[in-house]
Amino acid sequence: MRLGGVSRVLLIEDDPAVREGLELALTRHGHRVRAVESGEEGLERLRMDLPDVVVLDLMLPGMDGFEVCRRIRAAREVPIIMLTARGDDIDVVAGLEAGADDYVVKPVRPRVLEARIRAVLRRISRDQAELERHGNLTIDRAGLVVANRGVPVSLTPTERRLLLELSGTPGRVHSRQQLLESVWEHGYFGDSRLVDACVQRLRAKIEDDSAAPVYVQTVRGFGYRFGPV
Repeated sequence: MRLGGVSRVLLIEDDPAVREGLELALTRHGHRVRAVESGEEGLERLRMDLPDVVVLDLMLPGMDGFEVCRRIRAAREVPIIMLTARGDDIDVVAGLEAGADDYVVKPVRPRVLEARIRAVLRRISRDQAELERHGNLTIDRAGLVVANRGVPVSLTPTERRLLLELSGTPGRVHSRQQLLESVWEHGYFGDSRLVDACVQRLRAKIEDDSAAPVYVQTVRGFGYRFGPV
């Protein structure tokens, strides 16, 4: 259940104090939290509990958060919010390329994490009517299904939301900041790397040649547009 009911959060964090603090705070905000201390245990719980969102620490002992993120993404489309001790390019970009949808820098403020969780769940719950065709791409907004040449394309919730946002107004240029506000629901201090990394993943899935994109096009110095196709 999401937003209207109790959302299921899988928290993977090895630090006992951080894990217990976040589990308590998120539970108080109405989430049902399953907290584990290792990536291996997190992957096992993922198969058993079917969470609505995963909150994943990157610096885990044993299997690190990057590998856990890749394995989750290979198996499920569940949203992933990573926790990183550093906000620099190395950790953030690597995490986003591994498939994370968003990130929060430690020390984590529970209200910030709660806001990110709510935002990512709202992205999933939004839907719009109509079946659209753009070249070889078919977008079912009501069913949230995307197909390329009739073959379903597996997209994460954030990739899907980005595609829906861009394709809703073909030819219109969207700045990175506009996309952060409409897709990620981030305010002024949003990180444009979230947009660029998600665009790269989306292109790899829907474009025949991601180096020469037809659908998600770059407008140099400003942002992105969809087509026109």
